[in-house]
Amino acid sequence: MKAFHFLFVALFILAACQSGPAEEQQPETTTKGSLFIIGGGSRPEAMVQRMIVEAGVDKEGYVVILPMSSSAPDSAIIWSGAQFLKQGLVNVTGFNFPSGEEPNEIWVDSLRNARLIYISGGDQNRFMTIVKDTPIMEAIHHAYENGALIAGTSAGAAVMSEKMITGNELKYPDYQSTFRTIEAENIELAQGLGLISTAIIDQHFVWRSRHNRLLTAVIEHPALVGIGIDESTAILVKGDSAEVVGISQVIVYRNPNQSTRNLSGKLGAEALQVDVMLPGDKFRIR
Repeated sequence: MKAFHFLFVALFILAACQSGPAEEQQPETTTKGSLFIIGGGSRPEAMVQRMIVEAGVDKEGYVVILPMSSSAPDSAIIWSGAQFLKQGLVNVTGFNFPSGEEPNEIWVDSLRNARLIYISGGDQNRFMTIVKDTPIMEAIHHAYENGALIAGTSAGAAVMSEKMITGNELKYPDYQSTFRTIEAENIELAQGLGLISTAIIDQHFVWRSRHNRLLTAVIEHPALVGIGIDESTAILVKGDSAEVVGISQVIVYRNPNQSTRNLSGKLGAEALQVDVMLPGDKFRIR
C-alpha cells in the first residue's frame, strides 16, 4: 500500500510539473491570418511575389485593394493593381468606399472573404476617418482572423497598429517629414485598425530619418515596441513573430524598463534597446 501511495504522489508531481502553473500558460491565438507591412517606396518583384505566396492567392481566392488613404483613389487602384497583374494575377479588384456613406454590403461581404487585402499609401488619417468603427473595419478583422493576409504600404502600414502615428506634431503644426525634437506631449496618436496591439509602426523610416518620432512614442508609451520600417522593405507578421522582407532595414526600439523622464518638456529615458534588423532577420513584436 505504501508503494502504491508513493507511486501515486510521484505521478501527481510529474503531471503538475509538466502542466506548470495556470498563470504561466500562454493562451493560443485564434487568428489564422498574417500581416505584410511595407515601409513605403518601391516594391521589388521578389517582395510582391512573397506577398502573393504568403496569401496563397496564386492558388485560390482574390485580392481586394482599398485605396481610401489616397487623394486619387482610382489611380491608387490602378497602380496598386499593376504590381499584382505583373505577377500574372487576374483576380484583383478595388473598392473605394466613399466617406460618410453606408458601405456597400456586397463590397463588405467580398472584403470579408478576400485572401489578400491591400491598403494603399497616402494619408492614414483619411483612411481611418472612413473605416473606423464601420462594417469595413469589421470585415478586415474577419478576413484576418480567418486566414487572409492584410498588406499595406506607407499610410497602409501606419494603420496596422492599434495606436497609430498620425504624422502630426501637436506643438509644431507645420508639417515636417520627421521630428526635430524629442518632447513630451508632441506626438499625436490616433486609433488604427488594431491588427497589432503590442507595437507602433512607423514607415519610410531610415530614408526619412524618423528616429526622433519613434523614440518619442516608445518613451511616452513604454509598453509598446516601436517598429520603423524602411522603404522597399516590409515585415511579415505571423502571431507575435515578424520577419524582415525586402532590401533595407527595420529598426526596433524597446523600452524594457519602461523608463520615462521629463525635464521641462524634454523627454529622457534610460537603457533603451535598439535593434537594426536586416532582410531575413526575425524578431518578436511584444
